[in-house]
Amino acid sequence: MPEKVLKGGCLCGAVRYEATAEPLFEGFCHCRDCQRVSGTGHVPVIGVPKAAFSFSGKTTAYAAPGTTGGRHFCPVCGGQLFGMPGSAPEMVTIYIGSLDDPSVFAPTVAIFTRSRHAWDRNAMTLAEFEALPPG
Repeated sequence: MPEKVLKGGCLCGAVRYEATAEPLFEGFCHCRDCQRVSGTGHVPVIGVPKAAFSFSGKTTAYAAPGTTGGRHFCPVCGGQLFGMPGSAPEMVTIYIGSLDDPSVFAPTVAIFTRSRHAWDRNAMTLAEFEALPPG
């Protein structure tokens, strides 16, 4: 079976990345760090082996005080790209919105659910509109 190739980059194109391995996991991260960095209730991520990940361009990394690893973003446009969790140094977590083809995302898990907000539990049951709601 051919390995999955994931390609992506930032909004302005200054940073590009590629992962050439089957994902370790695909899911939604509800940790408070992901919530704060994204301004949302959860972040869709794919974990890939660090050995199969490469990027070009310059990133800026931020690690919350008292943590190791870091979240990498483009210093030009601010696009969130990937993380290198200090608790899992053999893994890179790719932020789905930065993929060239986000439709390849097939989530199977939700992680750090102890930080999930009640309003984020029923999101799939809400009324849907293809654009702004009427009125």
